[in-house]
Amino acid sequence: MQVNDLISLGQLIRNRRKELFYPQKYISEITGFSMSFLSDLENGKDSASYESSRVEYKCESEGVNGGR
Repeated sequence: MQVNDLISLGQLIRNRRKELFYPQKYISEITGFSMSFLSDLENGKDSASYESSRVEYKCESEGVNGGR
């Protein structure tokens, strides 16, 4: 899956998290993002966009560039 926007990023995170049987709480603890933010991101809610630059930075630091 190519990541072009926050909606596709949220879907990717949710799908991978579920494949690994990780609860949102675990992802929250290892990333530093709140559970409410992760939930909003995974559900494609607009309220997730306010932290998008932080998400982009974390992705880039981990080598995830969304195919750009």
